Amino acid sequence: MPAPELRTTPEISAAEPAAGTPEAYREHRLRKWDYVARNLSRWEAGNRYYHRRLTQIFQNLVPPGQRILEIGCAQGDLLEALRPSYGVGVDFSVGMIDRARQKHPEMTFLHADAHELSLDETFDVIILSDLINDVWDVETIFQRIRRLATPSTRVIVNWYSRVWAPILGLTAKLGLSTPKLAQNWLVSDDVSNLLYLAGFETLRNQPEILWPLPFRPLSALFNRWLVKLWPFWYFALTNVTIARPIPEPDGREASVVSVVVPARNEAGNIAEIIRRTPEMGAGTELIFVEGHSTDDTWETIQREVARSGRPCKMLQQTGKGKGDAVRLGFREAAGEVLMILDADITVSPEDLPKFYEALVSGKGDFINGVRLVYPMHEEAMRPFNFLGNKFFSMAFSWLLRQPVKDTLCGTKVLWKKDYESIAANRAYFGDFDPFGDFDLLFGAARLNRKIVDLPVRYGARTYGETNIQRWRHGVLLLRMAAFAALRVKFT
Repeated sequence: MPAPELRTTPEISAAEPAAGTPEAYREHRLRKWDYVARNLSRWEAGNRYYHRRLTQIFQNLVPPGQRILEIGCAQGDLLEALRPSYGVGVDFSVGMIDRARQKHPEMTFLHADAHELSLDETFDVIILSDLINDVWDVETIFQRIRRLATPSTRVIVNWYSRVWAPILGLTAKLGLSTPKLAQNWLVSDDVSNLLYLAGFETLRNQPEILWPLPFRPLSALFNRWLVKLWPFWYFALTNVTIARPIPEPDGREASVVSVVVPARNEAGNIAEIIRRTPEMGAGTELIFVEGHSTDDTWETIQREVARSGRPCKMLQQTGKGKGDAVRLGFREAAGEVLMILDADITVSPEDLPKFYEALVSGKGDFINGVRLVYPMHEEAMRPFNFLGNKFFSMAFSWLLRQPVKDTLCGTKVLWKKDYESIAANRAYFGDFDPFGDFDLLFGAARLNRKIVDLPVRYGARTYGETNIQRWRHGVLLLRMAAFAALRVKFT
């Protein structure tokens, strides 16, 4: 791939710039970072554990195979560790860029000042790691990268906490860490506000690294567990913010919609689903996935689809469980928008356009139905099921760092391209979710997609019986929550 077009850093004038100007600030930083590049081996041992832990954090946030831009890439180690399909590193130190090109020749490295960055391409992920403490104008840099972002781009920023300012200053004086000039000391609200001014919205902030030294088991205890808990998170060395571009809904085109209906022993509801599911976007296809029914669900699907004249697909599972049915339906879907509609029709098909509008307008990347807001039919959800839903909603909101009020509502909507990314990275969480809900929620969270709850009315069944086994499935959900904690929260 040819190197992108770029306006590179202008030559430093021979005349000394006036003190207190951006030019003086930049020249001072350039001398410092070129000096660091020439003498990097002096501090590598002291910084090694911190950078290794930071790399682990980013690897958990960025699945491999992305188009990644790192601004302030230094010698390119973090960029290379993320295994991008296409990686571009930018740094304003010639010495750092030279080292990066020697160490990682398979990547593209560009010499440029981030304040003047001008590329002609876009990226899936844009990283600014340990950069914004050291720049002249954070907002200008955020505005520069806004031009390089698509609606699905994620920006990941990490920066030092002011709590650690005395320690960082001391370690630098003792020669244990790279020397530091006067720093910008920001808090999460500052970074979120600067991102907002540049056209981004923050998805979440997370504190990381309490113990930047390689002393096991203290390093694991402090950095995997305690830093995620109150009040320890206030003492984190670094903070990570994940953001996405603020949606621009004007000019959007209508999308084709695929509604997947897993159906096991639901013969009495098939005709109603076909009749009541509205047309959405540029067209709507219904995909029925029948799963080992003991009634005549499969025959009913065939009969009612033939009568309807609507675009429908009819599939039969070879595997088991709703999750398997959903995956089969999504795999065969032709639409850009994927929806799940439970065949019991306890969530009304007439509500689906609300989900479509929330997704395509950019309000969220993953729209999750919520049954716990409006009054529900007295027979719609048994008391223990209700309490279980409340418990798991709190647990998963904490784990995923995004509010998820109802984890088990069957109605979920997302873009097909995002589902394909979730499926490609499914091995990260394993394959033991029979419902399919958590597979999608975990995957969306790992891709840093914005999950938005959409309240719906929840009615009672008019045909058949629930396929949920309250106690056995409850134990399975607890196992999944514990597994997610190790993969999402305490990594």
